[in-house]
Amino acid sequence: MTTSSANSVSPAPEPARQDADPQDTDLKGAPVGKRRFTFPSAFTVLVAVTVAVWALTFVIPAGRYDTKDGSPIPGTYHSVELTTGFWARLKDLFLAPVNGLYGVTDPESALTAPGGSGDFAGAAGVFLFILAVGAFITVTMRTGALTLGVARLAHRLRGHRTLLLVVLLTVFSLGGTTYGMAEETLGFYGLMIPLMLTLGYDRMVAATVIMVGAGVGTLASTVNPFATGVASDSAGIGTGDGIVLRLAMWVCLTALAAAYVVRYARRILADPARSLVPVTEEDQLLKSDVQEAAQLTGRQRIVLWTFAGTFLFMIFAVIPWADLHITFLPTLGWYFPELAALFIVAAIAVGLIGGLGEKGTATAITGGAGDFIGAAMIVMLARGVTVIMNNAAVTDSILDGLHSAVSGASSGVFGVLMFVVNIPLAFFVPSSSGHAALAMPILAPLADFAGVSRALVVTAYQSASGWVNLITPTSAVVMGGLALAKVRYDRYLRFMAPLMGALLVVIAGFLALGAMLG
Repeated sequence: MTTSSANSVSPAPEPARQDADPQDTDLKGAPVGKRRFTFPSAFTVLVAVTVAVWALTFVIPAGRYDTKDGSPIPGTYHSVELTTGFWARLKDLFLAPVNGLYGVTDPESALTAPGGSGDFAGAAGVFLFILAVGAFITVTMRTGALTLGVARLAHRLRGHRTLLLVVLLTVFSLGGTTYGMAEETLGFYGLMIPLMLTLGYDRMVAATVIMVGAGVGTLASTVNPFATGVASDSAGIGTGDGIVLRLAMWVCLTALAAAYVVRYARRILADPARSLVPVTEEDQLLKSDVQEAAQLTGRQRIVLWTFAGTFLFMIFAVIPWADLHITFLPTLGWYFPELAALFIVAAIAVGLIGGLGEKGTATAITGGAGDFIGAAMIVMLARGVTVIMNNAAVTDSILDGLHSAVSGASSGVFGVLMFVVNIPLAFFVPSSSGHAALAMPILAPLADFAGVSRALVVTAYQSASGWVNLITPTSAVVMGGLALAKVRYDRYLRFMAPLMGALLVVIAGFLALGAMLG
């Protein structure tokens, strides 16, 4: 998951360099490559951002808007005088991660601190929810049902090449749009590479069916808890708000990605010399390694149905059916507490159904929560930055400056501007959840000024985050996947360039249309 999924927090280790200088050796005399700069992890970036923002609060003038129902009222921005001194603000920096987890905002002073009474400002609900989703996904993976289910699907459709590519890419896209499938994709390369080579394709097709499929799904997230969920929470709206536009985007962008991959696959099938990844001797050997996947057991079938049913129920529970004028379905209005409980119960059920037993289920749940603690902590750190800005009363000052910059723009232009603004943020904070928690408190209120739904800003953010994370070299999913597929990064960029351009145009069109209609 992305966080990108959960979402990558550090670049994948690069394979050993083949051109290392033989004079460069370690203490044991083994050759090593020259030390190169590597982009810092999302943790390091957010810590640096925290310190930088804290320092800037001494420069940016303090000010606030009057609010109504939690939304700023245009034209009411005014300067305020801070009552907190240097040492109190230094304490805010020290407590930023704690405040980001369970800080409480006092209604009188508008200051956030641990304990006390007032409005809860921390991300504890999101934090627990991410751990619950991680536990559920890990338990499902350990039953073997998900991997085997994809393998069975691939073999069943292997006689229909084009249909197979479309179905597999759509399956990975479904994973991306529902739960931000990211790191989980790395386990599928061992299956997909020999299968695609046997069908006459190359390693690029194998890599992009997985990577582009899941990436485009995450780009057009419908209810992805790590992107849509965290961003909606930070924007003060429900996860289901704006789902109609996002669903239309998912269908269109998945179809576009599938058509692009199929076009390349057909081209190299007709003329292998046009492949961006020439066939090697190893590829010839792998072609004969593909064997019929084992049959799904009764337990595994029930696990797959439970897995799919849990996400379907999550979608049902968060959609505001009444707002869509669908009266025959009840609006449950579930939020992070209920959803966290849902995934914890579902994780237990899947583990027991899948035959992991009491100990195996407990181990998988704790292991899965541990695997996703990084994504949860990123949200905590990002929320801490928000608390620092709010306590220094500079959030509204930044908002007022941004409002001045975009004032006068039509709603359609505003939607595109929100997408463009989020692109550099997505590069520096590749974690979709961290990006959301960092940017949404500032960007979402701009929608109120522009007269459009805050859900549009959420959609613009996740589109930018997903678009950048398709190619960013700071992503463990991209670099790790390419390393497993043995596809050079420059070749991958060459493959992706036309698709990135097409996605950019289509996303901008959807956002402009959504802003005008919303």
